[in-house]
Amino acid sequence: MDLELRHLKIVRAVADAGSLTRAATALGLAQPALSTQLKRIERALGGTLFVRGREGVRATALGELVLERARVLLPAVCELQEDAQRFARQGTPGHRLGGTHGPLLGGLVDRLAHREPGVPVTTYTSWSEKDIAGSVAEGRLDFALVGVCGESAPPEPGRLAWMEVARDPVHVMLAEDHPLALAPRAEIELAELAAEAWTDVPGDGCFGDCFAAACVRAGFTPACVYETDTASCVHLVQVGRAVGLCRATFPMTPGVVTRPLAGTPLMWRHLLGWHPAARAAARAAEVLEHARAAHAQALEGSAGGPPPGRRAADDPAPGGDPGAELRQHPYRAEAAGRTRVPARPSMKAPGTRGPGTYGR
Repeated sequence: MDLELRHLKIVRAVADAGSLTRAATALGLAQPALSTQLKRIERALGGTLFVRGREGVRATALGELVLERARVLLPAVCELQEDAQRFARQGTPGHRLGGTHGPLLGGLVDRLAHREPGVPVTTYTSWSEKDIAGSVAEGRLDFALVGVCGESAPPEPGRLAWMEVARDPVHVMLAEDHPLALAPRAEIELAELAAEAWTDVPGDGCFGDCFAAACVRAGFTPACVYETDTASCVHLVQVGRAVGLCRATFPMTPGVVTRPLAGTPLMWRHLLGWHPAARAAARAAEVLEHARAAHAQALEGSAGGPPPGRRAADDPAPGGDPGAELRQHPYRAEAAGRTRVPARPSMKAPGTRGPGTYGR
C-alpha cells in the first residue's frame, strides 16, 4: 500500500487526540475501522507508530518521525492547493459594478462576494446615471445599477441592454416629531407638504422635472429647495428644517420617519444595465437575480418596510428563471422615453425644479 495524505491525517489525528476513541470521533469513523486503517498504515511504514498505555496512546520513535514529517507536509500541501486555486482565479473575470448612492449596490456586492469568494468585485459610484451608463458602454464597467422615475428611459438608449430590478413608490422623509409623522396615517398627500422646504441631492436624471410636475398637479410649487450631500440632507430632515423624497429602500435612520405619498404620484424604477456584446453579458441573468435579492433585503429593513401583502419585486416567483425573463424581455431604451435633462445647479431658487431621491 502506498502512503497517502489521508494516512498522514489519520496518524496526526491519533496523536492529537491521545486515544483511538477520541480520534475516531474526530474523524467521523467507528473505532474498529480506525484501528484497521492504522494497522495498514503501520504495515506500509514497516513498524508500530503508537503504543497503548493506561492514559491512552503515545507515539513510538517511528511514530515521532512520521509525525514530524506530517506536521510539515500537511500544511504545505494545503498551502499548495490554496495557491493553485488563487492562481487559477486570476484568469477568472471579476465583477465591475457602477451605481448611484444607495443600499442596492452594497447589497449586490455582498451577495456576489458571498456566492463567489475570491472573485474580485470592484465598484464605482457617482451621482450621474449618465456617467455610470457611459462607463459600461465604453467597457470600463460591466454593470450599471441605476434608477429612473416612472416610465422614463434609462441612459445610453442605443448601446446598453436594461432589465428592471424592481419598482417602488417614492416616499417622503420627515422629522420624527413632524405633525404628519405623528399622525396615525399610512400615507401623506403631496399637497399637505406645500409649505415645506425640501432637501435634495445632485443628479442628472429627470426626477426633478417629474417632481415639479407632480407638485403642480397637487396645486403648488416648491418654495425652497436645499441641494446638498447625503449626510446634510438627512440632517436637515432630522432637525426639521426640510422634508425630502427617498426610495422605499431608505434604511431606518434615527430621527427620521418615511411615509409613502398617497396616490403614488411618483414611482422609482431600479434598473440593471450592461453592454449586450460584452463578455459580462453572459452573467447578466445571475447578477440580475442577486440585485433583486438585494432589493428585497433592503426593502425588508427599510424605514417604511414592505407594503402589506406585496411580494418584493426582486423575490422571484417559485420556479422562476431570470435568464428566461432576460431572453424574452430585454428592455431597450430605443422604445423610448423622455429626453434626459442637464444636471441641476448646486443652489436652487424658489420655483425651480424639485429634489431628487436621497440615496439614488
